[in-house]
Amino acid sequence: MLKHELTAQDIKKMEEEIEYRQVVLRKELLGHVKEARAHGDLSENFEYHAAKKEKNRNESRIRYLEKMIRNAKVIEDHSDQDQVGLNKTVTLFFEEDNEEEKFSVVTTVLADSTKNRVSIESPLGKAIMGHRKGDRVYIEVKPDFGYYVEIRDVEPFLEDVPLNRY
Repeated sequence: MLKHELTAQDIKKMEEEIEYRQVVLRKELLGHVKEARAHGDLSENFEYHAAKKEKNRNESRIRYLEKMIRNAKVIEDHSDQDQVGLNKTVTLFFEEDNEEEKFSVVTTVLADSTKNRVSIESPLGKAIMGHRKGDRVYIEVKPDFGYYVEIRDVEPFLEDVPLNRY
């Protein structure tokens, strides 16, 4: 079974979300279902079906988070200050495109490509881990395709990032 690499802080965030969903949200959503059910005919009751769907989504999220915690491999970052590691922001120069871009290296549950947060389990994340400023690294996307980047800068990533939604 695939074990996702998560930090103790990731797991704490997940446990807090589970508790909120079980204690607060579950009760609230159940109330919405009961209220919508009281409106009569369930076959044409949009509010009932919407409330039921939201309740089921909450339960699904709880199960997902519990499974992630059960299957987690807890990791810590031991990289040097100038070395690419977990929770570092890295400035990369993409040789092929002649462009520079910043990425933050995070765990899977914090990754978000729209915010340039890459997972340590992604091809880019795996390839640059442990390298230092000035290193030229080959990023293998698939066996017959890849590209080179140069690590231009490495700095701490201090932003408190929320967990990914699905």
